[in-house]
Amino acid sequence: MRLSKIKEILPTLENVEFQLENGSFVPEHFHVTEVGQIVKNFIDCGGVIRHEKAVNFQLWNADDYQHRLKPGKLLHIIQLSEEQLGIEDSEIEVEYQGETIGKYDLEFNGKNFVLKNKTTGCLAQEACGIHSEKQKKNMSELSVNPTSVCNPASGCC
Repeated sequence: MRLSKIKEILPTLENVEFQLENGSFVPEHFHVTEVGQIVKNFIDCGGVIRHEKAVNFQLWNADDYQHRLKPGKLLHIIQLSEEQLGIEDSEIEVEYQGETIGKYDLEFNGKNFVLKNKTTGCLAQEACGIHSEKQKKNMSELSVNPTSVCNPASGCC
């Protein structure tokens, strides 16, 4: 989800709720401790230089159980970060502490913001010899080594 999308959604909500993909919720007394822009410049394993930007939200739980972040307050924090930091309209990445700090993509299911698990992957699969699609072969084209295959008459099956 891009920053512009969350800015559209927030004014329509009574409460800000974050839900994990497993159905559990971030406790309702969470704080948004950071809103910022992360710039990542890197080189992939194929030698291609890459640049990424993301808007970062960091969620944190404290012992102040009476705290409730309202949509207007989060919108104000976002607008302040745009004005003061020059944050661009980029995809949002959310940091949230589980067993370790997790990074999540953000979606909206019509009621709650959903923290979507991020995955890793090779950006230069061709350079690494990884084929994006499995090559199909006919069974008749496969060579069979009789010593490595269980023969029904051998008693191993």
